[in-house]
Amino acid sequence: MRVLMVEDEAKLARLVARGLTERGDLVTIAATGEAALAAAVDAGYDVILLDVALPDMSGFDVCRRLRHDHVWTPVLMLTARTSVADRITGLDSGADDYLGKPFAFEELLARMRALARRGPVPRPTVLEVGDLQLDPGSRQVRRGDVTIDLSAREFALLEALMRRPEQAVTRETLLAHAWGVSHETSSNVVDVYVGYLREKIDRPFGVQSLRTVRGMGYRVTGDLGA
Repeated sequence: MRVLMVEDEAKLARLVARGLTERGDLVTIAATGEAALAAAVDAGYDVILLDVALPDMSGFDVCRRLRHDHVWTPVLMLTARTSVADRITGLDSGADDYLGKPFAFEELLARMRALARRGPVPRPTVLEVGDLQLDPGSRQVRRGDVTIDLSAREFALLEALMRRPEQAVTRETLLAHAWGVSHETSSNVVDVYVGYLREKIDRPFGVQSLRTVRGMGYRVTGDLGA
């Protein structure tokens, strides 16, 4: 495999690279986030081993930028930060797997093999429809350069719609996504919250991206005509 090892601890980087090279892998070492971004964009790797604590930026930021630049090479985070919150942040930033330090070399190999089999499948971390963006990781919504504040329920509804751009989404599907599958809520509440969403994501910008689909539910579109 062609492996990009992003690690600023020189001794650890050399040890891992030596082990991988001895089994026939081709390894490139990058000690900073900027070096990793340049290498990952310009060369096709089978897997990226990415440390979180880099001197110029966090591995989370590196992963977000890779995904933003449509680099879908599988990423395995290597870090001593193994709390649940850190693992969630890593996965939400676009990483495919998470391995805590110290780690057994054989486990590293097994995880690399699993990721290589998966291949570079596009998995955008930020949902985009037209100039409307939704980041499930940071839970931020933007229209162009403007940040939009949404309630948790409004965010959940918009996420359900933006994961199916240009498609009609039924009220029942929206209820299940935002209120849970065991909800005891009338589907009319969806109409109320769609109204709230329109007041925040459409009307202040003079657009109509959230459309009613008669007899079904709603859809979100990049066609911003009023």
